[in-house]
Amino acid sequence: MIIIGSILLSLPFADKAGQATNYSDALFTATSAVCVTGLSTVTTATHWSFFDQLIIMILVEIGGLGFMTFAVMLSNFAHQRMTLGARMLTGEALNLNHPSQLRIVQLIIRLSLIIQLMGAVLLFIVLKPRLRIGKGIWYSIFHSVTAYCNAGFDLFGPSLEQFANNPYFLTIIMLLISAGSAGSFGFLVWRDLLTYHIHHKLSLHTRFALTVGIIILILSIVGFLISEQNLKQFDGSLNGVQRFFNTLFLAVTPRTAGFASIPYTKISAAGIVITIILMFIGGTPGSTAGSFKTSTIGILFLQSIGTFTGKEAAFSHRRFTHNNINRALTLFCSAILLIIFATLLLTMSQPLSSHNGIVEAVFEAVSAFGTVGLTLGLTPHLNLFGKIIIIALMFIGRVGIYTFMYSIFKSHPAKQSYRYPEEEIIIG
Repeated sequence: MIIIGSILLSLPFADKAGQATNYSDALFTATSAVCVTGLSTVTTATHWSFFDQLIIMILVEIGGLGFMTFAVMLSNFAHQRMTLGARMLTGEALNLNHPSQLRIVQLIIRLSLIIQLMGAVLLFIVLKPRLRIGKGIWYSIFHSVTAYCNAGFDLFGPSLEQFANNPYFLTIIMLLISAGSAGSFGFLVWRDLLTYHIHHKLSLHTRFALTVGIIILILSIVGFLISEQNLKQFDGSLNGVQRFFNTLFLAVTPRTAGFASIPYTKISAAGIVITIILMFIGGTPGSTAGSFKTSTIGILFLQSIGTFTGKEAAFSHRRFTHNNINRALTLFCSAILLIIFATLLLTMSQPLSSHNGIVEAVFEAVSAFGTVGLTLGLTPHLNLFGKIIIIALMFIGRVGIYTFMYSIFKSHPAKQSYRYPEEEIIIG
């Protein structure tokens, strides 16, 4: 999908000027769209033609809902029954317990289309007075899709900054981000919520994901309220209600979406740190969010508390398996090392200042790895090597670092038939 998208985006008629776009920029944009990130080396609103913007939206939709989800949808449209192998593969990709649960995927698809259509209608109410009818309809559909799929592409130029004083518009975008079945909650959570009336219970994963997600959201809102002093220093024309909604927007979007109603260049240093932490944590496993994931940070936090108190890590009267804990530790170490290595390469290869440049590099690396799409302005100035680094981070963040590393090291699996004796070393 990335290769096909990059070829289409590099065609001469795709550019508004009628000229072929540099392939590195086309590849970067296609990767960002399929990985539902939103980073772009060119301005989406002014550089790409309508055809190109349509291609980007389609790539975002496919990347957001998932390729195997689209396989189910196309099979339904063609009135053809999927083979057992295809159904098993789809179930594995969507973490279903049994291929028969694919009917839930059909429900998710219908619900997704309905929500995106409703979102477009609600956005059109705001955009109709600002734009022509045709342009308003297109902008409404585009932003409904990119918000629902948690991609940060926009057609307004500087993200959503012109809507900082419009709580209604910001609320619709936040609801679309949160409602995205492939977005911040993830497919498994939505499956449990939609089938709750049948089973009358939620899985441990759903309860844990919702609990950790709500806690992180509350802490991030409080953090931004303190660090930004309710955004008074940004724009004195914003009233109390508008400042609160912008603060809420700051807390919601860094998890995976990548829209910005406030220029991040005007956010305080503490606000930038909070944003980097939120981007690194990411969303729920099984969603389009990249990076570390909420469940992973939750397990590590409970394990740390358990280590200090002498108890096992547990939640809702259930303890986690050693495999869960070991995998969480592996993901944490791998993600930290990847971010450090990518940041080092960016600082060595890009013309950055000695101080602010380091912050920009870290911010950009975490944003790409978390498939968020926020930037401090470094992306448009990346050279070819920098673009390759960010492309790799977006791809690894989207498919998952564990999946990416497993596909490399387990290409030729060899079962170990022996075990070494245990021995402790001094730690801490």
